[in-house]
Amino acid sequence: MDSLIKFTNQSQGRDRIFRAAQYACALSVYLLRNNAHSKELVNKLKSLESHMSAGRKLFRLGNTAHAIAAAKRSLLLPDRVLRLCLTVANLNRALYFICDNALWARNVGLIRNMDKERWSWNSSRFYFYSLIMSLIRDVYDILVLMVHDARDKRVKEKMEKHVNESREVAEAVFPPLDAFIFLLLHTLKSHPAVALDTLKNICDLFLPLDKLGIYQSNAGVVGFCGLISSLIGIVTLTQPDLKIKP
Repeated sequence: MDSLIKFTNQSQGRDRIFRAAQYACALSVYLLRNNAHSKELVNKLKSLESHMSAGRKLFRLGNTAHAIAAAKRSLLLPDRVLRLCLTVANLNRALYFICDNALWARNVGLIRNMDKERWSWNSSRFYFYSLIMSLIRDVYDILVLMVHDARDKRVKEKMEKHVNESREVAEAVFPPLDAFIFLLLHTLKSHPAVALDTLKNICDLFLPLDKLGIYQSNAGVVGFCGLISSLIGIVTLTQPDLKIKP
């Protein structure tokens, strides 16, 4: 399993580049959909998007083992909230990859007697559950960091100064709310890894929401959100300091 996990880690970069290209094509197709002079370009972009999607499924063949190994590691975390969130998130990711691999096998003809629509729906459902748990983890991290920053004397001084300087606005809104927003923004700015992970998960959430019919958006929103989350994934892969831990 260790060799398989090492191989899938090496393919993460290629998968994220393919993912960014796939959603860039989807966004471009949406923006050019009403342009009569771009029909040929739109068809080419649709074909490229399809090829990118197929290529990504090939890169993800070993990710189930990686997700299971991540779930095992998360069981050892001392923090109970992080242990619960990450374990459930990783187990759902493993189930998502199993469905994804089965769909890939169906597309290439290795499996024939299979309800493609049902497996695709289950794939989106497990992906949705994984993202929800990841977002809960992000919110928990942000709250813990905000409590820590609130106890810092320098941060408290900056917060009091901000509230005093904008007293008219604070009184018009609500002083505690103004202080909370200041502390939240300060925390996100001071901890970019948490901010990027939160933004990435929020963007990714639009993808299963659309497929499951929970929140119907359009191809433009899906393409834009997928592109943003893919670019964040590339950044965190090239800059490990910006990747949330654990």
